[in-house]
Amino acid sequence: MSQRVTSRSSRTSTLRTRAAVLAAGLGVSVALGAGVAAAADATSASTSVTASAVEAQAAAQAKAAKAAEVAAAAKAKAAAAQKAAAAQAAAKKAAAQKAAAKKKATSWVHPVAHYSLSASFNQAGGMWSHRHSGQDFAVPSGTNVVAAHGGTVVKAGPNGAGDGPAYGNAIVIRHGNGTYSQYAHLSRIDVKVGQVVATGQHIAKSGNTGNSSGPHLHFEIRKTPNYGSAIDPVAFLKAKGLSV
Repeated sequence: MSQRVTSRSSRTSTLRTRAAVLAAGLGVSVALGAGVAAAADATSASTSVTASAVEAQAAAQAKAAKAAEVAAAAKAKAAAAQKAAAAQAAAKKAAAQKAAAKKKATSWVHPVAHYSLSASFNQAGGMWSHRHSGQDFAVPSGTNVVAAHGGTVVKAGPNGAGDGPAYGNAIVIRHGNGTYSQYAHLSRIDVKVGQVVATGQHIAKSGNTGNSSGPHLHFEIRKTPNYGSAIDPVAFLKAKGLSV
């Protein structure tokens, strides 16, 4: 009887020990599982934060790149606009210069810059065998004389360039539309027959040669290169827009 009780007690103790061991093992397993789960959650959270940071950085970089692209486009546009404006200004300046040159080529100018009017066209007097054939501009000897209009020199020399000693040293220039200009009583002649001159170009120095009572420029507008075809030069120049 005693042996059976002992045997049963021993079995019960053994079973209880096994149950405790199993329970302990199960607890460890549960604890380990919870730890692994927690670690997995932490890793996932860390990965999520890292991914968000990378995405944010990528977005910032993309935004910066877009801003740089916009700035570069704006700079290129501004440079192109500036270049276009400069080209337009240059074209405008060239057009203005061309227009000015064309206007100068088709216009008339005074044969001397500063003067006083003396003997006038068709004036009578003992100084001339006939009435005065031009307009006298009273200026000091050596004053710069220019071509009143562009043309070709057809006469240049002493003795009125062939029109007589009364003119002294003289020049005749042929212009378009059958018009000629004459410059007389010169102290010096600086052009030659056949030379093409531009409007306002220097051609001589004023003087007191020939039949002259004092230094001045005798200026004529003619219908031919020769004496006797003169018209009123003041009226002619005024018709060209000059005040005389």
